[in-house]
Amino acid sequence: MRGWRGTFARVRQEFKQRPAVDDSLQVDALDVPFSPFEFPSAAEPLVSMIIPVHGKIAYTLACLRSLLRNTSAPAFEVIVVDDMSPDDTAEVLSQIGGLRLIRNAANLGFVGSCNAGAGAARGEFLLFLNNDTQVMPEWLTGLLACFADRPDCGIAGSRLVYPDGRLQEAGGLVFADGSGWTAGRFEPRDAPAWRCRREVDYVSGASLMIRREIFNRVGGFDLRYAPGYYEDTDLAFAVRQLGLKVYYEPSSTVVHYEGISAGTDLHSGMKRHQLQNQAKFAAKWSSLLTQQPPKGTSLIRALNWRRRGSVLVVDTMTPDPTRDSGSLRLCAILKILDDLGWHTLFLPDDGHASEEEIATLGCLGTEVLDRPWVPDLLSWLRENGDQLHAVMLCRHTVAGQYISLVRKYATKARVLFDTVDLHFLREQRAAEVSGSPAMARQALVSRKSELALIREADITFVVSPHEQDLLATEVPQARVELLSNIHHVHGCSRSQGKRGDLVFIGGFGHPPNADAIRWMSTDILPVLRAHIPGICIHVLGDVPASARDELAMPGLELHGRVPDLTPWLEGALASIAPLRFGAGVKGKINMAMSHGLPVLATSLAVEGMKLRDGIDVLVANDAAGFAEMTQRLANDPELWATLSVNGMDNVATHFSPAAAGRTLQKALD
Repeated sequence: MRGWRGTFARVRQEFKQRPAVDDSLQVDALDVPFSPFEFPSAAEPLVSMIIPVHGKIAYTLACLRSLLRNTSAPAFEVIVVDDMSPDDTAEVLSQIGGLRLIRNAANLGFVGSCNAGAGAARGEFLLFLNNDTQVMPEWLTGLLACFADRPDCGIAGSRLVYPDGRLQEAGGLVFADGSGWTAGRFEPRDAPAWRCRREVDYVSGASLMIRREIFNRVGGFDLRYAPGYYEDTDLAFAVRQLGLKVYYEPSSTVVHYEGISAGTDLHSGMKRHQLQNQAKFAAKWSSLLTQQPPKGTSLIRALNWRRRGSVLVVDTMTPDPTRDSGSLRLCAILKILDDLGWHTLFLPDDGHASEEEIATLGCLGTEVLDRPWVPDLLSWLRENGDQLHAVMLCRHTVAGQYISLVRKYATKARVLFDTVDLHFLREQRAAEVSGSPAMARQALVSRKSELALIREADITFVVSPHEQDLLATEVPQARVELLSNIHHVHGCSRSQGKRGDLVFIGGFGHPPNADAIRWMSTDILPVLRAHIPGICIHVLGDVPASARDELAMPGLELHGRVPDLTPWLEGALASIAPLRFGAGVKGKINMAMSHGLPVLATSLAVEGMKLRDGIDVLVANDAAGFAEMTQRLANDPELWATLSVNGMDNVATHFSPAAAGRTLQKALD
């Protein structure tokens, strides 16, 4: 099933020397002397943690201490079901405050004990947890985020790791004969494949979250599997039969001492039930098992059995939605690709991705191919290119480097060139504003190379109808599709009378933004403050220290990059976009309008956005015009409300995820 490479790698893992406990994990020693402690009480817990135990008090205490240490929110309760432990488990646990202890009158086994704990639970979510586990920081937050992000989530399971740090399980696979396989066993836990959220066939009951209402609807764990084994796989199939999905959640890490509870011998003790219950499971789900991969299917194929294929996306760097409009758009594209059923991989050309960036893309279902795991695109394509359905190369600099390599090593892949915006058009306009002959010559060079890439690609994406029309003339034989900015409509939360000042969204590193900020400082703001004394423009984006002295003037507030734009967009009178050159569609305008914030912009800034002056937006092209438009907004609540509503309608009509999804689906089909 693994192939000879996988088998060799697994054998090598087994013989590799490693410490018993990975120091980077917060794993408690088992010989810590017991001292009573207390869990916070919750009258209305969101999560009920259910821990079945049968002896092994040292492991149970270590598990409980980790819960207390690494679970701060939300409100939760801890229910321990003592299944007639032969040691002093009940006596010791009775000394722990806030713990709900249930003592079975007869030995019910794992399945019966879990059901008993669920019957006593009060939380919206049930979290089944083995007593031979220790939870890591943010483990519970990660599981709840999976339910919050994915409306179709029926079950979410943690990333299980061994105490020595190796991956134990990243979800489970089920084959057509009912046999199962734990994905990622013995591999490095931080390898790219195991750091993204993905749909799986089942997750281990060692750390499994499900809504209590769903658990009760399917009848809980099926008692035919008592005392244990296959009950978690069976529960997953029952939940999937309701139309819900089972997800592996990598942001939730749990250390699991596998085998402590049940041993490892398949022919004795609890483990002997594993083979018996496989037969029961196969008989119960025989019709659904015909849709599973045949036994012998490679693990890579089995992992993506429900995926339509693999799509690789390459950009200059890892997107950060708080940094720029292009990042926001790319993250939305990655999310849509996942929603459409594609296995999505992202490779940053600079090779770098922070832990936070990997986690952000992982929540979108995207596998990040960063260093040291992937040294460069060439080496990865040589080994994996034949598995790709499509490759999306973002920006002309990336496409220029790699389009020939993609053609050579990914011969079955459709090549998609995402221009982000037409680089040569932006350079041409910058040359016109500056009057620089050198910039004009550079624009001609860029035009030649960019049009050549568009001819070579199977499909080119542009963000504005203006650019699409331009390319229809320049390269009529090319297939050019509109894939514009992508925004959800957040709505307007505050009326005009409770607002003040203007905001500019954008960093100084982008030349059109730098020019606009300078223009606001030298020309626009002095005229504006002459008409409306005291008004300020708040710049929300990175501005280097070297430029701050140049820009300093009363009323221009440089806040740098802010973690959340929402408070600013909910408090400003309007967003200003005084762009004098550039190309593409302006994310700063979409973002403001998605929050119902009216926009003041130049004619160039609204190009290709299907916006009407005085109806959806106010257009001005000089300092006096911006001052006049601002005064109109400040004095006319009805105009402000009209622009607010129409701006949101424009985003919903032309810049929605649904519109982008249609374009991507057409391109990939």
